[in-house]
Amino acid sequence: MEGRRAQPRMAESEVDLLSAAAAAIGIAVSQPQVMQFLGYLNLLEKWNRTYNLTAVRARDEMLSRHIVESLSILPFLSGRRRLDVGTGAGLPGIPLAIADPETSYTLLDSNGKKTRFLLQVKRELGLSNIDVETVRVESWRPSKRYDAVLTRAFADLSTTVRRVDHVLGAQGILFAMSTDSSSDAVAKLPSGAVLSGLEEITVPGHDRSFNLLIVQRSQGRAL
Repeated sequence: MEGRRAQPRMAESEVDLLSAAAAAIGIAVSQPQVMQFLGYLNLLEKWNRTYNLTAVRARDEMLSRHIVESLSILPFLSGRRRLDVGTGAGLPGIPLAIADPETSYTLLDSNGKKTRFLLQVKRELGLSNIDVETVRVESWRPSKRYDAVLTRAFADLSTTVRRVDHVLGAQGILFAMSTDSSSDAVAKLPSGAVLSGLEEITVPGHDRSFNLLIVQRSQGRAL
């Protein structure tokens, strides 16, 4: 009896945490979306035991450091076609795709075991707004360029902007989640790129923050 009652209380606590975090971020999520977040968390926890998709092992940390942190950038994003480069276990792409079902997300990673996991997530959660690509971004030539490229713990900023230039549309924007300071970020930018915005984001329910670096082309030049 006690064991059967414990699981619903844990689920209810996670539902409340996600709902409160979304409200703090300033986004609206429905009950079905919250259940999709938890479905993704369940799959991540299960697959991580075998495939080492993320170094984070504790479920509560997965929820705050992965799902909530990914959601925290949503109010700052633009564009209807978004590419998550080096997505790994689907971060930030999967939480964003759940929260923003009208936007198209492509999740790109060169690691086959990680993209197999992403395809399983897509099937089980019914995420029709995501596509998955198993390839290195440098060698990938999509049929249509993207409005926005997202990165999280991918590479240093200078390397990142050079690697993604060919997949960004003419007015495309790079949104890089980083711990770099603004002065470091500007110093690392190659010719042809400009730091058009920097948002210091505090993750709800977690005592840590990061920077969202927003990079655009300067005067239409290549990055």
